[in-house]
Amino acid sequence: MESLEAAMFSKHDPAVVPVLKKARVGIAGAGGLGSNAAVFLARAGVGTLVLADYDVVEPSNLNRQHFFVDQIGMPKVEALRDNLLRINPYSSYEIHHLKLHKENIPAIYENVEMLVEAFDTVEMKLLLIETWVRRFPEKPLIVGSGIAGYGGNNDCRTERIFGRVYVCGDNTSDAVIIPPIAPKVALVAALQANQALELLLEKK
Repeated sequence: MESLEAAMFSKHDPAVVPVLKKARVGIAGAGGLGSNAAVFLARAGVGTLVLADYDVVEPSNLNRQHFFVDQIGMPKVEALRDNLLRINPYSSYEIHHLKLHKENIPAIYENVEMLVEAFDTVEMKLLLIETWVRRFPEKPLIVGSGIAGYGGNNDCRTERIFGRVYVCGDNTSDAVIIPPIAPKVALVAALQANQALELLLEKK
């Protein structure tokens, strides 16, 4: 009898499943981009996700982040791990409930193949890019930029800006000025997850 895990991924290309199963992907931030990208990667069958965020689930997060009402007050990484285990219990989810900075980023993510950036502020994005490129220049970094508002489907894209750094989003809309809404946030998170899969499978 076919196992549930085999049945879950029975529609995948058989050559893809073992590659994704052994993959390790980091996600920096567990909010709108991070929680949704994690869900997409877990559904795809990525074997290990390394998640870090210092924040807790708040009511205002529920309009665009992959959390539920009964998780309000929980650390985001703990709530997200619980949700991912319900989606795909056959993958591993390593969580770190802390604030990322240039000293701990290399230690937390040293064993991942690539990193998905999912921060809210420009300052943290720049800190992560600088730290990652200096420490892991050979490993891809997938940044989100331009997730605000709604519409603009054709403006959202993925660009390789230098080295192994990729940017997903419309690259212009500012979430500080225009509040983010679920569909566009999820759209950019999906671009990030899809870029991660492309890089993981490029040598399949």
